[in-house]
Amino acid sequence: MTVTLDQHGTIAVVTIDNPPVNALATPVRAQLFDLAAQLDNDPGVSAVVLRGAGKLFVGGADITEFDRPPEAPTLPELINRIEGAKKPWIAAIHGTALGGGLELALGCHYRIATPVCTMGLPEVGLGFIPGAGGTQRLPRLIGLEAAAPVVAERLVLDGIQAAKLGLITGVVEANLLDEVIEFAQTLNGHLPPLPSARPLPAPTPDFWDVATARIAKGSKGQAAPIAALAAMRFGLEHGFAAGLRHERETFLRLRASEESAALRHLFFAERAAPRPAELRGTAPREVRTVGVVGGGTMGVGIAAAFRNAGFAVILSERDESLVERGLANINAVFTAAAQRGLITEKEAADRASGVTGCAGLEGLAPCDLVVEAVFEDLSVKRSVFAELAMICRSDALLATNTSYIDPRLIAEGLPAPERFIGLHFFSPAHVMKLLEIVPLPGYAPEVLATAFDIARRLGKVPVRSGICDGFIGNRILKRYRAEAENMLRSGVPHSEIDAAMRRFGFAMGPFEMQDMAGLDISFMNREAARARGEDVPETPGDLLVRAGRKGIKTGSGWYDYLPGDRTPRPSSEAVRIIAPLVAQSSPCPADEIAAHLIAAMAAEGQSILDEGIAKSSSDIDLVQVHGYGFPRTKGGPMFQTARKAKS
Repeated sequence: MTVTLDQHGTIAVVTIDNPPVNALATPVRAQLFDLAAQLDNDPGVSAVVLRGAGKLFVGGADITEFDRPPEAPTLPELINRIEGAKKPWIAAIHGTALGGGLELALGCHYRIATPVCTMGLPEVGLGFIPGAGGTQRLPRLIGLEAAAPVVAERLVLDGIQAAKLGLITGVVEANLLDEVIEFAQTLNGHLPPLPSARPLPAPTPDFWDVATARIAKGSKGQAAPIAALAAMRFGLEHGFAAGLRHERETFLRLRASEESAALRHLFFAERAAPRPAELRGTAPREVRTVGVVGGGTMGVGIAAAFRNAGFAVILSERDESLVERGLANINAVFTAAAQRGLITEKEAADRASGVTGCAGLEGLAPCDLVVEAVFEDLSVKRSVFAELAMICRSDALLATNTSYIDPRLIAEGLPAPERFIGLHFFSPAHVMKLLEIVPLPGYAPEVLATAFDIARRLGKVPVRSGICDGFIGNRILKRYRAEAENMLRSGVPHSEIDAAMRRFGFAMGPFEMQDMAGLDISFMNREAARARGEDVPETPGDLLVRAGRKGIKTGSGWYDYLPGDRTPRPSSEAVRIIAPLVAQSSPCPADEIAAHLIAAMAAEGQSILDEGIAKSSSDIDLVQVHGYGFPRTKGGPMFQTARKAKS
């Protein structure tokens, strides 16, 4: 039974019990709709309390239904029915009331909540707007200025904030149901004015321009946030009923868009990522203190990420001067966060105090986990872990952050190899959401469970990868860059390739990305391979590096850069240098460039799937979106390819 009915005197208590989040699926809506009529006609009922079973009120609509035609009763029909009930309905809100859950509460005549509950309308994050009155009822309860961040910017309110704004009738610290029943008994059937009858004052003259500019900047090209603001404005200018119709039409149109399909695809992938089926029932090991070996850019980011999540951190470097430099750089991360208003100065100081340093590896003995982030050299990494194996406890986890080296070679011959694992962070590690988790043959299940639990605690999106050159992400990146270079060799200017990928939605194109990372890094890898006797053809990038053009850090690479300015500028000199390896200029339409490169990424992703390196195509999309800047609104290369195959 998804909806239950109990009676406390003259008060009916309707409970939505549809785990895990009490989603408003069709059976739930149908039962609630029928109960509204039944309770209206019951002379023994004076008021109705609506609540959710378990830890929350209602987490939202059933998103799995969104790819099907709407089924009656729709959520707007249900809410209209409750709003038009003859007897007052009171929403008893605990836990969360999000999306359709909050819209359902808005349709009730009164709302009473706990102080720590969360209420919001996050639909724009899935590519559509609230579709059951959220853009119309909320502004009429709390005003347009307060409603806009909730409707269009995914602002979440707690019970205290909601009470100050007038969204809820009251806040109850404990015994929510008992208190709401007692409140319901005092109503004597009184119904407050409906939102449709409430005045909606016009905002300040510059409100719409300011809000539009702010929301457009924050939405990064997504259609739904601006559409949500427009729906609010339409309701103000044309009235409540017209506003509801406009909202529903916009909701249905956006829900059917590719952007919404992509965002919903990622929503389900992200929700599944932290909970691999194979680890159900496997308890992670306890991790409180984390050691980080290496105080460079990656080590500093990893240390900051762990400290931000509440772990005690010990940073190891070769000597005291490097330790001091590393600690100073970690502290700078916390200071910068405080200056940006993300944390308080006290929090920054507390985080800094939780990071200590040691010269050498002996100081890492107390650690529950040690992450190696030293130079990408096999002999150096093997030396680090050989020493760690003697210093650390036998139950301490040992992890490498290698990007390319086979972790089996790093761990070869180490005692207790089942505790060794790859944790591939992405730079800057305290910002980037992706964490590739790379288990070795013979791993202990609780070690893998610990890695996923650590990702959860760090707020990362974890993706399991098998072992291959570059794992999932860098292997696809290598193919992406190779295909871009093939297009360049065939005569497509690198500036046009970059522009096409920016137009597709990337923050930068493949050649701009090389300039940012430094062309000399991949150049040195190619040179090392040549020194080993491998046949590595000369590339245009080699010509640029040999000419001293290594990217932004030297002021020139594929593009030219002014001092202190990272804006790429066309370079006739770069074109001249690479000319011997490039065909005569042959421009190509931007859509064709993007389609070709995305197809290449997806083809490599399919090979990764076929080889068992990745568990699912959605895992590949998560890697690309969270680690490599693939536009979220496009869902990932695998989603794009599957979508095109269906059309």
